[in-house]
Amino acid sequence: MKRIKELRLAKGISQQALADQIHVTQQSVFKYEHDFAVPDVDILKACADYFNTSVDYIIEYTDISKKYEELSTNGITNEEKRLLDYYRKLSSRKKELIQEYILIED
Repeated sequence: MKRIKELRLAKGISQQALADQIHVTQQSVFKYEHDFAVPDVDILKACADYFNTSVDYIIEYTDISKKYEELSTNGITNEEKRLLDYYRKLSSRKKELIQEYILIED
């Protein structure tokens, strides 16, 4: 979980300070950061809340560090979020085809 370490360092806190916030030991944080252990879902959610990001970002499922709730405040509907998530999973070629189609229709 390299993102836990990245987020911690960006915030300028120690492993112990993070451990105190998410209610685990400093050793647990060390193990998460060095891939010796995988945090359970509750710990991932606690990290996401503490760093104001998403679990998806922490587990590297997305490169978007903002929470979905923050994205929706920019006027993105739930349907648009669903389509965007689907689009991001497409191959480069399929993305190109969609972009060509959208440009043709304008």
